[in-house]
Amino acid sequence: MKKFDPEQAVTEARREFGEHGGVTPSIERSSTFTVMEPGVMPEIFSGKRGPDRGGCYLYSRHFNPTVDVLDRYLAAMEGMEFAVCTASGMSAIVCSLLQLCQQGDHIVAGNMVYGGTHALLKELLPQMGVTTTFVRPDDTESFERAIRPNTRVIYAETVGNPTLPVADIPALGSLARARGITLVVDNTFTPMIVSPARLGAHVVVYSMTKFINGASDMIAGCICCSRDFGHALYDLHTGRVMLLGPTIDPRMAFDIIQRLPHLGLRMREHSRRALAIAERLSALGVKVIYPGLPSHPQHELFKTMANEDYGFGGMLAIDCQTAKRAEQLLSVLQNQEKFGLIAVSLGYFDTLMSCSSSSTSSEISAEEQSQIGLSPGLVRLSVGYTGALEARLEQVERAVRQVGLVAR
Repeated sequence: MKKFDPEQAVTEARREFGEHGGVTPSIERSSTFTVMEPGVMPEIFSGKRGPDRGGCYLYSRHFNPTVDVLDRYLAAMEGMEFAVCTASGMSAIVCSLLQLCQQGDHIVAGNMVYGGTHALLKELLPQMGVTTTFVRPDDTESFERAIRPNTRVIYAETVGNPTLPVADIPALGSLARARGITLVVDNTFTPMIVSPARLGAHVVVYSMTKFINGASDMIAGCICCSRDFGHALYDLHTGRVMLLGPTIDPRMAFDIIQRLPHLGLRMREHSRRALAIAERLSALGVKVIYPGLPSHPQHELFKTMANEDYGFGGMLAIDCQTAKRAEQLLSVLQNQEKFGLIAVSLGYFDTLMSCSSSSTSSEISAEEQSQIGLSPGLVRLSVGYTGALEARLEQVERAVRQVGLVAR
């Protein structure tokens, strides 16, 4: 496969200038758009015309010029034909799955996924007649064994939340193609680091709230896909994005456009610091999980899937065994060491930390958490890039020593 550089792909995408020649695109806040001749409007409603079919806009829940710029850049970043921005990462996941599945259909999904996704698959979609079988995300054979005649989707996270197993996307892509199934991959943890579509994914979803945006100041999502699937999402009669209406505000789209050019720089630094912290903790004998460590079960697999020079991502986990010790570690890291912030979410320029079992994975029952290997004391860190790295390494070492994760 030809080497793919997502930064270069975004750079080479058609640049959009401002209305009066500004170097940044204009923010188009109109909710509705005029046509010059009345006969054009029926053609827009019938799907004969659109932004990529004659340059016509209708209504900003359908298409918006500013959002379209971001769509194009994201599609280029993923090496795909089309992208659809949405109001949140969850709306991107929901609309994608509802577009692909109807009553009576079945999904096979990794069992280590974001808690909201788990609740969607286990609790909400069955109310609509769509069921899910959960399997180990790092075991392709378990996906294959779970496939039924009515299976329509294989769903995986590139790096599972929060214990960081790595899905074999090329193998899942081959399986999906052989069975006529759609592979949907959530790549929220590893934008630019991994390009799932280049490895066999049909649909790639993101919570852009996280690394893509990078400032924890807005909620947004996106669906990267084929042109046909994108138009299906916007269909006036059955399009899930069109009819459910998870519209992204053009001002938010503009802000994300401004942050995409330095996403690659940010991901490299997140990765560099996460690896350094993981290596320091590992050397101390702390139970740390990070795909960049040779001890990670899918370390070699990750290397074969990753784009060059972007590292292994900014997410790592420390297993403190018990919730009490996890809370002690979080308190020391935030309140004594000023190492990071106790908060959910990820991808911020400061380090964000949480105990996953009682926060972002709390939708998963304690029994299921135990079955899938989610420790009640797992601390998930989204490693930021503020402060001197050596000072951060000293802070985290003092903290793990203080709470007894390292022998004194």
